[in-house]
Amino acid sequence: MLLLVLLLVGFAVGLATVLFGFGGGFVTVPVITVVDAGLGGDAVRVAAASSALVMVVNALVATAATRRDVLDRLRGRHALLALLAVGGAAGALAGRFAPDALLRWGFVLYVGATVVDLVVRPGFLRPAVAGRMALPGRATGLPTALGLPIGTVSAFLGVGGSVMTVPLMRRAGAPMPVAAALANPLTAALAVPALVVALLARGASPAANGLVGGVDVRSAVALLAGSLPVVVLLRRRPPRIPDAVHAGGYVVLLVAAGATVAVVG
Repeated sequence: MLLLVLLLVGFAVGLATVLFGFGGGFVTVPVITVVDAGLGGDAVRVAAASSALVMVVNALVATAATRRDVLDRLRGRHALLALLAVGGAAGALAGRFAPDALLRWGFVLYVGATVVDLVVRPGFLRPAVAGRMALPGRATGLPTALGLPIGTVSAFLGVGGSVMTVPLMRRAGAPMPVAAALANPLTAALAVPALVVALLARGASPAANGLVGGVDVRSAVALLAGSLPVVVLLRRRPPRIPDAVHAGGYVVLLVAAGATVAVVG
């Protein structure tokens, strides 16, 4: 029964990866927190580490299936990708030793603050100025210097970088499909080193069946089995969704993820 639930949730993870660029972080953290609730306070730590595995695979597959003209916007942004990777490793290592309450409520507060910002401040759900144009050429709206803090915070909480990168690109004029597509390679850049740290540095994570380092591999693989077919299919045949509805769905998913982790806590 649990396997079926994880496969169904994996389907939702695939949708989140393609439509919102999450790579799965905002879905997998709440779900694995529930699955591993028997670990007590360590559940959210294991969930954050396990989400890195799901994010890496989903983000890489989604990136491989993304149109080249979209990915060209990241050409020459090696410094940004490098800083994301450094931040991802640092955040994941810090998360291995952080108190569980800090990880859990940090996740909830992070999501809550983001939702308020997206709803109240113009530029995400509604244009900041009339007649906003899409990002031209290879622009992304992401300053290189932000790579380090984005990578660190994202890996520390296990949420992936899209919650920062997608709003920044939206406010620079990117439509949701472009922002979500570019969020996948950016997420992969920070999630790969975060995953390596999670596998090698147990830190305060418990010793339990099914864990490799701090990663619940069995749950992560089940989620991937449900998500990967969706990622491949929808990247090849993306659905056409009105931009306002697309952006609204992003906010709704953030609310659901934060509420789940808060309730489980």
